[in-house]
Amino acid sequence: MRHPIGVRYATALFELAQEQGTLDTTLEDLDTVAQVTQDTNLLDEVFRHPKMTNIRKKEILDQAFSGKVSQQVINLLKVLVDNQRESLFTAIADNFKALTYEAQGVAEAVVHSAKPLSETEKNAVADVFAKRSGKQKLTIHNVTDKDVIGGLRVRIGDTVYDGTVANQLARIHERMTAGISR
Repeated sequence: MRHPIGVRYATALFELAQEQGTLDTTLEDLDTVAQVTQDTNLLDEVFRHPKMTNIRKKEILDQAFSGKVSQQVINLLKVLVDNQRESLFTAIADNFKALTYEAQGVAEAVVHSAKPLSETEKNAVADVFAKRSGKQKLTIHNVTDKDVIGGLRVRIGDTVYDGTVANQLARIHERMTAGISR
């Protein structure tokens, strides 16, 4: 989710992490915070309570994340609290990931298949489609889709490679119906 202010925070954090050589650990830390806040509804419910003060929010952040994530991520969270922008955390984390992946030549792919892919199959798909997308590395998120009879549908950014049997059958059907109507 692109948000202009979220992009600014993400860019600042990215530049700091790049300077310190901590891109990967910062990305992991942001994922950790995202998972915890999602599981506990910390940002959505707890922090929105009318009696919740900024001081108390920062105490909760320290208790929850000290020793588990870097101080720069905790500082980011506290700055968001000070500026009443906690709701931007997800956008910041997403934008940071995009900046990091771009800098590292990495792309994310969503792969739809009829059954879960093994690690070997994921690696093979990553190798083939990394070359096609012009990236050095591809991270695979496998989605099991009952509508995929066989084959794969791979989405990398805005590009979709559809090698599913259902898609092939649909193209055959279109050709047959176009031939009949002539």
